Amino acid sequence: MNYMLIVSVFFALFLWKEAYCLNKRCIKCRSRGELGSCGDPFPFNVTEPEAEFGIHVMACPSGWCAKMLEGVSGALRSDDYGAATERMCLQRPPSDYEERCAYTMWNHKKVYMCFCNGDLCNSASKVNVLSYINLVTIFYTLYNCL
Repeated sequence: MNYMLIVSVFFALFLWKEAYCLNKRCIKCRSRGELGSCGDPFPFNVTEPEAEFGIHVMACPSGWCAKMLEGVSGALRSDDYGAATERMCLQRPPSDYEERCAYTMWNHKKVYMCFCNGDLCNSASKVNVLSYINLVTIFYTLYNCL
């Protein structure tokens, strides 16, 4: 068995994962009520969001994304007048580095905001291609070495 090959593959996967984590992105969009495409449920595939007008994928240096619901009542009813949904990248992470949803003050308004850390985490679903690639590579390496 070639143990150096196995060690080098695991080392390469570790470095690839670290480099992949540096490239975090967030969905950026804003819409009011039922008229826009930014609200929930978020109906678009996060791998091709540019296909829809007004939905953008942007690099996020902090790695922290947010989804903000503005102009909603305490019950988070979707029929509130002037209700808006906005998805964005945060310039700085929350002070406690905790992923959560809570009411907070944003531009002197009380809004409901969710914070998350990860690539495209402020969309409805996550796509984790890296774990599948890691699994296939490990099986392929073990199959060829044994």
